[in-house]
Amino acid sequence: MPLRELNSYDFGEFHIDTNKRVLLRKGDSVALTPKVFDTLVYLVQCRGRVVGKDELMQAIWPDTAVEENNLSQNISTLRRVLGENRGENLYIATVPGKGYRFIAAVETGRGSLDLSQKVTLAVLPFENLSSDPEREYLADGLTEETSAALGQIDPEHLSVIGRTSVRAYKRTTKTVAEIGRELDADYLIESSLRAEGERLRITCKLIRVRDQVQIWSASFDSEPSSLLQFERELSGAIAHQIRLRLSPERLNALGRRQTRNVEAYDLYLRGRHFFNQLTPATTKRATECYARATALDPEYALAWSGLADAFAASPINGDAPPLVMGPRARDAARHAVDAEPNLAESQTSLGLVKFWFDWEWAAAETAFQEAMSVDPSYPFAHRMLGILLAHMGRHDEARAAIRRSRELDPLVAVEHALSAQVAFVSRDYASAVQFARQAIVVDPEFWIGLFQLGQAYVQLGESEQALDALNNAGRFSGGNSKVISLRGYLFAKLGRTNDALQVLDTLDVIARDRYVPPYAMAQVHLGLGNLDKAMEWLERAYDVRDVHIVLIPVDPKWDPCRSDSRFADLLAKCACFPSGPKTS
Repeated sequence: MPLRELNSYDFGEFHIDTNKRVLLRKGDSVALTPKVFDTLVYLVQCRGRVVGKDELMQAIWPDTAVEENNLSQNISTLRRVLGENRGENLYIATVPGKGYRFIAAVETGRGSLDLSQKVTLAVLPFENLSSDPEREYLADGLTEETSAALGQIDPEHLSVIGRTSVRAYKRTTKTVAEIGRELDADYLIESSLRAEGERLRITCKLIRVRDQVQIWSASFDSEPSSLLQFERELSGAIAHQIRLRLSPERLNALGRRQTRNVEAYDLYLRGRHFFNQLTPATTKRATECYARATALDPEYALAWSGLADAFAASPINGDAPPLVMGPRARDAARHAVDAEPNLAESQTSLGLVKFWFDWEWAAAETAFQEAMSVDPSYPFAHRMLGILLAHMGRHDEARAAIRRSRELDPLVAVEHALSAQVAFVSRDYASAVQFARQAIVVDPEFWIGLFQLGQAYVQLGESEQALDALNNAGRFSGGNSKVISLRGYLFAKLGRTNDALQVLDTLDVIARDRYVPPYAMAQVHLGLGNLDKAMEWLERAYDVRDVHIVLIPVDPKWDPCRSDSRFADLLAKCACFPSGPKTS
């Protein structure tokens, strides 16, 4: 990619050439010592914001302990050479007790980016340098939110690697070059946070991957009340360094993204931390944090979106009752969209509800497309659009959407596992096996990847491999009904009728203690050839709004029922794809 350094600044009568390290006044060179020159350049690059004295000293003397007097002398020299008289603030304003701000208008030379090309950036996990492990949620949350904010700066020219993929590099020993190569990123942001009492010092570096050159660094001293402002400042600073335009509309959107309530923001970050651990216990804690955040700020769209996503995932991954979770997810998604419709997370949450609970797939597609128009770097929207389009029989579009999701989040097991689902729905079982295997390479204990592998092997007639994959999926799924019932279906197809009946007994026993999706019972009866029983259980599934109903229009296991009028009537009632699957 052709990149050029940002190397010139013009203000008043002055011109800075950073390549030649020279300051010109009306074309004549102005003599400056190296450290005075560096001080000027740093202030100009940070123009418009207050640069603290500690930050400025660390930037100019990064490896040396110096007295504040050295900085004062540099500032005094600059005022003299820039022609400022005592008490004048033509270029450098002193902010008492805080630092300095460069206030003159600045024009930059041609930027570092050929805007006909697209730059890819990754925000590496913030490193928690404090001794308090309780700060871990804050480091994780800042990583995610910084990625999200940067993804909305200039989507046409800046692509941000997904927030989940970068987690793989937490506490990594890999080099910048290795990480950049694995993520196919042009720039990396390395950051750390250190707690000093109630204050936080956040240090960020922008590194160009191709030559590992650090092209910018800054430190932010922040109290909890100013963390929200930190993200806005950081996004603007990085946009400036990569020479992207942060339009007023997008700047305002970034300002609306987060709450102004500090405690609500803290709870949201905690909720994200728990939700990303993907266990029933941590999902429960996440919903508690999100709910408390919305109580503090009823207009907090991101917290409502987090609630909606957690409620929507529960019936799919944890067999929670959809008649309970559906209304909760629907209400939370409505609040999210009402609070901030121009938010990728809000629209994606709405799409989830429309797909899994309402069975209104056209509305779901509209929501996912809207999410991607707001933030094209949001992998979740691309992933869900791929799943939806596959179920609608639009397989080429589905493959393109899920491929983009993998590009944005290449190191996340679920991206590959659900790519297997997209391939499975199009009846490309060999590709489904390949994607499922890749998911298992990324995370050997990821039960959805193992389940997808077993599902594909069933269709390929590889029964032993299918049983092995499903047995392993069962070990890590926490008793998910999809794994149990597919084993029962496979036993039945292999003629192991007693084993299949034992699976039905097992599901019946489980149902005495908790909700079991009727779809699970229907699938085992389908394998046994008991089509009347299978249809009876599917009707029960419809009555309780079982989310697994969305699988039957496209799952090849249900092909024997497609000529049955009861099956067609059920699909029509669900507003699912009524005419059967399309393959390509």
